[in-house]
Amino acid sequence: MCSAVHQTRPVNECIFCEIVADRSHADVVYRDAHVVAFLDRAPLFKGHVLVVPAMHVGTLLDMAPAALGEYFAVVQRVAAAVQRALDAHGSFVAINNVVSQSVPHLHVHVVPRRRKDGLRGFFWPRVRYADAAESHATAARIREFLAP
Repeated sequence: MCSAVHQTRPVNECIFCEIVADRSHADVVYRDAHVVAFLDRAPLFKGHVLVVPAMHVGTLLDMAPAALGEYFAVVQRVAAAVQRALDAHGSFVAINNVVSQSVPHLHVHVVPRRRKDGLRGFFWPRVRYADAAESHATAARIREFLAP
């Protein structure tokens, strides 16, 4: 990411840094020099995307304010693409900072939502993809709506 972002952990200790560097597989839906977005491996609903800064940043509090606008512009684009690609009624967009943050690398969850989808409070169901082909197809559909 830009020089205004603080590096907080070595790249080799973070699975998201491995995904950013293409050393670990993920169904990537968006990539530029500063941000990578990919399908969550344990989605709340199919199409659940994680948007991460390319440079390691532990939490939202660690990101330099100058980098926030660029980052959240991509989050906004991903949210719009997820909703359109999956014909969702809306989306849930969230960040955990330390507590409930399963990977200590800043990531925004973008989850497609439908009325009466069963997501209530913080007791969330998890839905798995049937197989890698379904995951790949979902990522491809979202990528279509992110194309310039």
